[in-house]
Amino acid sequence: MDYVNAPGRNHLFVPGPVNIPESVLRAMNRNNEDYRSPAIPAMTKALLEDVKKIFKTTSGTPFMIPTTGTGAWESALTNTLSPGDRIVSFLIGQFSLLWIDQQQRLKFNVDVVESDWGCGADLEVLESKLAADSSHTIKAICIVHNETATGVTNDLSKVRKLLDDYRHPALLLVDGVSSICALDFRMDEWGVDVALTGSQKALSLPTGMGIVCASPKALEATKTAKSVRVFFDWSDYLKFYKMGTYWPYTPSIQLLYGLRAALDLLFEEGLDNVIERHNRLGNATRLAVEAWGLKNCTQKEEWFSNTVTAVVVPPYIDGAEIVKRAWKRYNMSLGLGLNKVAGKVFRIGHLGNLNEVLYNFDY
Repeated sequence: MDYVNAPGRNHLFVPGPVNIPESVLRAMNRNNEDYRSPAIPAMTKALLEDVKKIFKTTSGTPFMIPTTGTGAWESALTNTLSPGDRIVSFLIGQFSLLWIDQQQRLKFNVDVVESDWGCGADLEVLESKLAADSSHTIKAICIVHNETATGVTNDLSKVRKLLDDYRHPALLLVDGVSSICALDFRMDEWGVDVALTGSQKALSLPTGMGIVCASPKALEATKTAKSVRVFFDWSDYLKFYKMGTYWPYTPSIQLLYGLRAALDLLFEEGLDNVIERHNRLGNATRLAVEAWGLKNCTQKEEWFSNTVTAVVVPPYIDGAEIVKRAWKRYNMSLGLGLNKVAGKVFRIGHLGNLNEVLYNFDY
């Protein structure tokens, strides 16, 4: 089969980027506009209010930054911390590894807590570090809510409980790139100080927008944070928020209209219903894996992800070959195993614009 001219539409079952609904595609199919006109600021103001709903916050301040999740990571770190600050960060897979690499390159003092790939964050180690830190040298806890390399979801409420039990003032910074709008996420209730996601995940948009939400405590931290920041500086956004123009530089007009349409779809379905849909799809995928006689990379049920399942292949099979065959024969994209699990797993993404009928054509 010709890879370039395969029949029909390619179906994305990777953990991002995901399938884009037709109504979102139509909303983005438009010419450029003057982002200083009355229309764009008015739409932006409404979007900022509605974006708070997907984080489940009333007190947070959102920033819609023309970037990817990696840029959103950097935004979260540099606006709240200073070089040399001690961070506790959990290494549980490829994307937590990449965030830790960024933290180290930004010159933070990163205290890495490593788990076997397929396990969640080791909260017993976190507890011991908090208990020993009476002088509060730990300035932030960084955790990936949903690690797509291994299909592991961490319980953020337990992290918050530990911080509260030890009355520790460390900021809680959360990568919600593959969880927000798909998994239960409660920024205010769990005391998350900075949460972030990317447009190409459960929002079902193209790549290009990193959405960050900061608590009042995080905004206060920006006043003393000494990390160098320019493009990602929240203070520039806040100045333009006060002016009512909202954008310190040119946004993607098309993505803004796409975000409007994507949020409308989510709210029409109901965010709790969206989360339940992902729960059904996650359970169904895990049952299928079990029926195939294969194992889930995630080692305990408490860590099962409802947005991605990493499937362990037998030792005589290369997981990459399964991904290649699915694409060549069925015009379907599955996820490769990454880094330590390369060739050992393939990944099935079940997030965003999907339903039980395989693919939601939103005509």
